Amino acid sequence: MIYDTIVAKTTGNGTSAINMIRISGSESFDIVQKIFKGSILKNQPSHTAHYGFIYNGNEQIDEVIVTVFKSPKTFTTEDTVEITCHGGNFIANEIIKHLIANGARLAEKGEFSKRAYLNGRIDLTEAESIMDLVNSKTINQLKIANSQLKGDVLNLVDNLQNSVLDIIANIEVNIDYPEYDDVTEMTNEIVIPNIKILLEKIEKILRESSTGQIIRDGIKTVIIGKPNVGKSSLLNTLIKEDKAIVTEISGTTRDLIEAELNLDGVILKLIDTAGIRITDDIVEKIGIDKTKKALEEADLILLVLDQSTNITDMDNELLEITKNKQRIIIGNKIDLGSKINLVNEHIINISAKNNIGIDKLSEEVKKLFIDEKLLESDYTILSNTRHIGKLEETKIALLQALQSAEEQIPIDMVEIDLREAWSSLGEITGDNTSDDLISTLFSKFCLGK
Repeated sequence: MIYDTIVAKTTGNGTSAINMIRISGSESFDIVQKIFKGSILKNQPSHTAHYGFIYNGNEQIDEVIVTVFKSPKTFTTEDTVEITCHGGNFIANEIIKHLIANGARLAEKGEFSKRAYLNGRIDLTEAESIMDLVNSKTINQLKIANSQLKGDVLNLVDNLQNSVLDIIANIEVNIDYPEYDDVTEMTNEIVIPNIKILLEKIEKILRESSTGQIIRDGIKTVIIGKPNVGKSSLLNTLIKEDKAIVTEISGTTRDLIEAELNLDGVILKLIDTAGIRITDDIVEKIGIDKTKKALEEADLILLVLDQSTNITDMDNELLEITKNKQRIIIGNKIDLGSKINLVNEHIINISAKNNIGIDKLSEEVKKLFIDEKLLESDYTILSNTRHIGKLEETKIALLQALQSAEEQIPIDMVEIDLREAWSSLGEITGDNTSDDLISTLFSKFCLGK
């Protein structure tokens, strides 16, 4: 398919040493040549760089390096040109303005990656991994993104699809050619164990995907406790900056304070909350209501107790409220005493003020959320929420097929659920995907991607 020629800046906005502008489409060489004084681009070998100048008529705009990429060996599979110019928004915008005036169109968000997908250069999982790569903040996120980019998820899904397809194909042969003596009759008794094997594989992948999802998306972590136990001090110590106001006055924190922490390769999305207590202060009440809402949505609770005082009724109430949540109980102010000892509960004793015991928190988080053996291996881990959702749909369809087979429903009816499972897997890689979904996914990309 032939598309129009698009252009966008691939480097971020702001002052920098250089900028890069990408042009992709069948007219890329001709459009750039209209404003570039240097080599004749269409006559140059692919993947070569050329020195020259960008002009607006007789007025020089910038001294540049222009790199030529010829179809089909490019990211989009189209003729592509990349212009490396000096940094700053003004120069890049001027060049883009003149490229548009000479026939290019400003690219939409993610349009380069979208063309790569539509032209068969990458599948949907590889396209999504590009943004995961760009957004990586830890080495573990980078590892998972690179694994997906090199096609590991594609291979995983293809293998599952092929297994489903083998069952469907054998059913079809039985239906279409029942007279063939050398074809094994595909009965429910034969289908059932094959479906069970598939379900075991999918359930294993889904169990392990929780680690991938945590690595990719982080852990929504809420710090709670009664007033003045040191919640804000803990937040400040963890992120190594004074983001939250710390005073001896109870009720200082009245609104949610958010921060992000790379805790030894795991992103904690921290929320410091208003201390929970009975109060007549209208503003503080609003903060406490926000705290309770944050508790409902949290993946992890850091419940802070004050080790310098005996446990209170409010402490016990918070312990009760959070008992069914993933939580870590933190005994703060250990430098001032050790007065709390909970039965059958593990407490991490720290001093947020003096930075004592903070390293134990990382170990505790990993115990709760991360299977480190998976990260140390080359095993493919699903991390994308969309992929995991589609695999869940596949599991449901296979369970329905299994139930139908066990109830001796005709084999051609079992095949309907198997086809549903095959289709759900295809939606992961983009084999069976609506145009609306494609547009939505790529709209979340950066402009130059």
